[in-house]
Amino acid sequence: MEYLDFELPIKELEDQLDKCQVIGLESNVDVTNTCKQIEKKLEETKKKIYKNLTAWQRVQLSRHPNRPYTMDHIRALCGDTFLELFGDRGFKDDKAMVGGLGKIGGQSFMIVGQQKGYNTKTRQFRNFGMANPEGYRKALRLMKMAEKFNIPVLTLIDTPGAYPGLEAEERGQGEAIARNIFEMMRLKTPIITVIVGEGASGGALGIGVGDRVMMMENTWYSVISPESCSSILWKSWEYKEKAAEALKLTSTDMKKQKLVDEIIPEPLGGAHYDRETAFKNVKEYVLKSFNQLKDLSTPELIEQRMDKYSKMGEFKE
Repeated sequence: MEYLDFELPIKELEDQLDKCQVIGLESNVDVTNTCKQIEKKLEETKKKIYKNLTAWQRVQLSRHPNRPYTMDHIRALCGDTFLELFGDRGFKDDKAMVGGLGKIGGQSFMIVGQQKGYNTKTRQFRNFGMANPEGYRKALRLMKMAEKFNIPVLTLIDTPGAYPGLEAEERGQGEAIARNIFEMMRLKTPIITVIVGEGASGGALGIGVGDRVMMMENTWYSVISPESCSSILWKSWEYKEKAAEALKLTSTDMKKQKLVDEIIPEPLGGAHYDRETAFKNVKEYVLKSFNQLKDLSTPELIEQRMDKYSKMGEFKE
């Protein structure tokens, strides 16, 4: 297990607990009471830390190297029923954007999401989860296929942003994202969106229009990352914690602003501490959302989606 800077007190107690258990195994000394005391202190420390996380600490948790990525969620949700589909039928297959058909609880879904890598080699292969225009065009192709066969769409968001390279701009990055938003707004099938990690900028919005939009507890969703915001406002990354607070990017903030519909709870410490519980919670919320949408007629579905997004940003003086 890798630890973040604010998790170091937990690491120290876990190391103490391991040593205590080793002493008990290698000697005749009874260390039961000592181990229990350490376990109790460990549990109290975890609760104290994770119940009072700052916005920046939640950003750090969303990027935790042990956190489950999109393909981990797909395998857990669909098992061996997932069939990956490739290519945008125009340029090439974008490895940062994955998609295909799979069954969740017996119901077929078209699943689309950004995939990061697990190590240096796979991060380069997946372009760090930053999709090019062909990735968004592939996503749209799959969503249009789902519409044709009346299959609900599930999008899983985890990206530091769309790829900002010159070649991406040359191939129409902005247009591809805008086209996806436009087409998703009027797609004739239910769309469920879950932010499972980072939800940054237009890269997230390109597959982020949904009838039900949910965030896992320790994720973030914003127009810009705290580091980039800090570099623009203060010409330095040193103020990223201050920027994270000001951006109101946590799941609690987004729910309060009515920009997302639900917060999916995570195990104490984050999804990486207990993956099975995290996967179970995501599945439960996805199926609950689908059951709320499945009986709506196509005109009702589109009208409610349009109404939902039209109301965003309204305020009263």
